[in-house]
Amino acid sequence: MTAFSPFEVLDGDYAQGLLLIADHASRAVPENYGTLGLEPRVFERHIAYDIGVEMLTRKMAEKLNSPAVLGGFSRLLIDPNRGEDDPTLIMQLSDGAIIPANYPMSGQERENRLNQFYRPYHTAVDTACNRMLESSGQAPFVVSIHSYTPVWKTTPRPWQIALLWDKDDRAITPLLSMLREDGSLTVGDNEPYDGALRNDTLFRHCTTKGYANVLIEVRQDLIATPEGVQAWAERLAPMLAHINTITGMHDICHHGSRTGAVHPA
Repeated sequence: MTAFSPFEVLDGDYAQGLLLIADHASRAVPENYGTLGLEPRVFERHIAYDIGVEMLTRKMAEKLNSPAVLGGFSRLLIDPNRGEDDPTLIMQLSDGAIIPANYPMSGQERENRLNQFYRPYHTAVDTACNRMLESSGQAPFVVSIHSYTPVWKTTPRPWQIALLWDKDDRAITPLLSMLREDGSLTVGDNEPYDGALRNDTLFRHCTTKGYANVLIEVRQDLIATPEGVQAWAERLAPMLAHINTITGMHDICHHGSRTGAVHPA
């Protein structure tokens, strides 16, 4: 039996200073948790993981020769893209699905999940960022890869891709511009979610440290196949490679946060 790991690190050229991360790359749950009391088919849905993101992150890391850190567990277990103080860290109800193993939950079990899954993943991201600092002598540029559903409840989402951000626009400004040059794309700017979330992954690893960053959301139906992944990797990789060379992208620069917070809770 293969040992369960809460993260996977893809190797690459740390000296170039570009790090890819994928919080919700996996729908895996350790064997001792079973299916969290859910029907197995629930793990095929967005509530369990970001569909297409693992394949896309791997392909982009390959094209860019960039290191990447991939989450190794389902967000139904615990969500790495939430702060430890966030009430949605361990969901009891998600998009109509009740999660029996998450309610009621003892304080000991909550701490177990933090220690076994959440904290090791974030330590791996910290380690990768620090290795980049040591290798290049400059701050890393961090790109977080996510996907979203084409329809929310009954409302279609018109964007093929969206960029989420807080107040640091160093990467956002050029990437939005390049994407919008393609007239076939409808590009979201802090849609379908707001990029300012206190204590989320980018807040924790980038906003508080002054590292340039961007969260890329791709509509999941567009990256659900190898062909779709290949097409989006070919589109995005050259853009990120260019942005990584822009003057100031690797400076430590504190822009603050629209959440009003500047440090983790």
